[in-house]
Amino acid sequence: MRLAERLEGGLLGLLIGDAVGVPYEFHPPTALPDLGEIDMVPPRGFHRAHSNVAPGVWSDDGAQALCLLASLLHCGRLDVQDFGNRLVNWLDRGYMAVDGIVFDVGMQTTKALHAIRSGVHAHAAGPATEWDNGNGSLMRVLPLALWHRGSDAELAADAEGQSGPTHGHLRAKVCCAVYALWARSELRGTRSTLETAIEVYSSLCRDDAARQAELAVLVRHEGAGGSGYVVDCLRSAAVALEESYYAAVVRAAIAIGNDTDTTACVAGGLAGVRSGASGIPKPWRDGLHGKELVSPLLADLLARRG
Repeated sequence: MRLAERLEGGLLGLLIGDAVGVPYEFHPPTALPDLGEIDMVPPRGFHRAHSNVAPGVWSDDGAQALCLLASLLHCGRLDVQDFGNRLVNWLDRGYMAVDGIVFDVGMQTTKALHAIRSGVHAHAAGPATEWDNGNGSLMRVLPLALWHRGSDAELAADAEGQSGPTHGHLRAKVCCAVYALWARSELRGTRSTLETAIEVYSSLCRDDAARQAELAVLVRHEGAGGSGYVVDCLRSAAVALEESYYAAVVRAAIAIGNDTDTTACVAGGLAGVRSGASGIPKPWRDGLHGKELVSPLLADLLARRG
């Protein structure tokens, strides 16, 4: 498969996974439709989350991912302050949100972006206690891996860096780095796993006790609850990615319940890299809103990756 097909699949896979997951958010798995009925348009009678949001619209996950990609393409590098400013612009003005409408914003992200607006440098804006380990920086990091041409160590460092504006704790940063390395392996056409990515990251930071301690938390985590906790989100996505094709991955991610849009976004991005854009169901590609925001960014990304 050509690299361009994987790049397009990754970006669309993230956005479509997010959009398909939006109506099912906040529901426990027992309240969800049967697996085969999970679709971009939920079955008749299902009580949708965000009922005023049309099917096919991405949430904060997709909008922040596009903010990151736009910043990378504009600056030619990870400029954390530029990225942070774009996130503030998203929150305040609907930048990179479908029809400019912002919804489903996490409390931690809101707090961090208020800090940036008030003059705190984006590097230091993200809350950084152990209780500040939501999945808000993990959900948006994939475009960095799609864009990046540096070494594995540089990719991991930038993945951690993009977390800083909203999620400053090292655990969230480590999960972002592991996921970005996993995505890089998939981009090369190597069917990989979370465990393989953990091994790669571990070798990069073998003498860093703090990062090794956070990796140990990820390794020890059991179960897949589909929650907003960054470690559980990454583990839940990994379970969904055991499925063999894009639609099955997204449906499996949503079937876990709870933070369905983010689990499907994180899993769907990698599934899209694996399958390429053509592996994403055409009705889902056709049903995605906001293509006018995506098309110029995708064209620029493909031109720069050659």
